[in-house]
Amino acid sequence: MKLRNKINLYTSVLFICLLIIINISIYFSFSKLMLNSDLERTVAEAKQAVNGIQKVDPSVPMEDLLLAYVPLNGMLQIVRDDGNPAGTSVSPGQKSLKDDLPVNYHQKEIQSIIEHNGIPYAFVSIPMISREGDVVGLQVTESLKSTDNMLNTLRSVLMIVTILAMIPVFVSSWFLSNFITRPITSMIATMKDIKESGKFKQIPLPKKSKDELYQMGDTFNNMIELLEVNYEKQGQFISNASHELKTPLTVIESYASLLKRRGKDQPELFDESVQAIHSEAIRMKDLTQQLLLLARNEDKWLLEVKELQLNRIVEESVRSFQKAYNREIDFVQEDEIVVIADLQKFKQLFFIFMDNARKYSESEEKITVRVAKSDQGAIVEVVDRGIGIPREDLEKVFDRFYRVDKARSRKTGGFGLGLSLAKEIADVLGVQIRLESVEGLGTTAKITFPPSNSH
Repeated sequence: MKLRNKINLYTSVLFICLLIIINISIYFSFSKLMLNSDLERTVAEAKQAVNGIQKVDPSVPMEDLLLAYVPLNGMLQIVRDDGNPAGTSVSPGQKSLKDDLPVNYHQKEIQSIIEHNGIPYAFVSIPMISREGDVVGLQVTESLKSTDNMLNTLRSVLMIVTILAMIPVFVSSWFLSNFITRPITSMIATMKDIKESGKFKQIPLPKKSKDELYQMGDTFNNMIELLEVNYEKQGQFISNASHELKTPLTVIESYASLLKRRGKDQPELFDESVQAIHSEAIRMKDLTQQLLLLARNEDKWLLEVKELQLNRIVEESVRSFQKAYNREIDFVQEDEIVVIADLQKFKQLFFIFMDNARKYSESEEKITVRVAKSDQGAIVEVVDRGIGIPREDLEKVFDRFYRVDKARSRKTGGFGLGLSLAKEIADVLGVQIRLESVEGLGTTAKITFPPSNSH
């Protein structure tokens, strides 16, 4: 069963059940109220008859006396303690009461609603002292047919009202189910359209509202927008990665073909080809690792944040870098600085800037590393005296696969991925990175820890 039909059915059944319960409650409450009112009226009549009979002169015949107090639509009789009537008076049309109702003596006052021939009667029995000095019971039985007719009319009216009320209930539940399921239906149609066309689409939303249906539609549109952005990024990422891998593969294929044709006859060609293939294989390995890092970093980083001795960590990293690349590096530091960060992520970020300084400067040029503290927080600077970056390119170097000089990438080994990865790591660590560069003079890379994360 569709959700719309379920909502329609459940709401209709719920409203109808509530309506029936309310009408039943009204009927029984009103019925009890009216019957109790009639019963109290009969009790008052019976007490009035007791007082009147006891005050009348004994010479007045009992039959005449009972006839004076008999209800207009009922019976009045006096019952002895042995269960036999001492006198009975019946109004016209109620002769069956005398013939059919059993006669019972009651020692105490009785009030009840009885039924005779399908008609309710108010029955009241009150003990009294007879003229002879005996205790007898004066019993009044009064027809409540008029009240029963009114209750029957009320019952019919409530049934008709219940049936007629079902129509607006069904109509309103139909509109309600349509209102609730419209965004869902639109969402399903949009998803089917996306599946068939392969194009991302959003559902149209009505005027901005705070209800959950609007929030659901808005969340769906935001999700589609995010998927579209990620899909475009993925396509661009794959395209760029394919482009970057194409060149080293072409080089490897060319040198492999050259080796196949003339490698055995020309040793110098063999050495050159092996060296080129080895170099390009290393480049492909580095590129693949950076691509994997960037792909993993699309998800939330898992950080192990703790206090770090910034001077000691930077000094150890500089020492390792000197041994690995045999470069001269000046390390300048101030007082001990403690920062709060993830150790491995910071080392990765620091290495990216150190590696760029190495790539884009001559081997005989010194690299300077400074660790200092200012009003902005703890600062780590990596300064090279290399080729520098043009001013118009400074804002773009953090984009993926962007290189200032694509022609020199074969020499430096850059893929345009390092600074993009550095930007993502910095965002996760909550630090700022900035490049200051003058073309032909060198570049300064700065990593700034906020004051709240350093002391």
